[in-house]
Amino acid sequence: MNEIQAIEADQMKEERNAFNIGDTVKVHFKIIEGKTERVQIYEGLVIAFKNARVGKTFTVRKNSYGVGVERVFPLYSPRIAKIEVVRPGKVRRAKLYYIRDKIGKAAKIKELIIKKKPKAKAEAETPQG
Repeated sequence: MNEIQAIEADQMKEERNAFNIGDTVKVHFKIIEGKTERVQIYEGLVIAFKNARVGKTFTVRKNSYGVGVERVFPLYSPRIAKIEVVRPGKVRRAKLYYIRDKIGKAAKIKELIIKKKPKAKAEAETPQG
């Protein structure tokens, strides 16, 4: 392992791949204004992931007062406090650039419904012994 890979591995300690394309997320981003530091929340739809390893970025799109606004965040930035998934999306593409042309309800993504196992079936499947 060379020096560059060691530095990248150190920066990638946090695992932040808990969300996918099509998910609606809240990105808690630290903003520094003079000497003060505050956390600003940016909520929107993840439309793309780019690059790999430590330089990986993701694009979040939201509608602000009728105008589409996109922001690109570095995934492993120390300025990102946390990323929380508001609702998972059901998509079949890697890049959702077509959402830029859609307006209103047409710009919505279907919600991914994750089914949970019932307790009775889960207990019956586990071997007793």
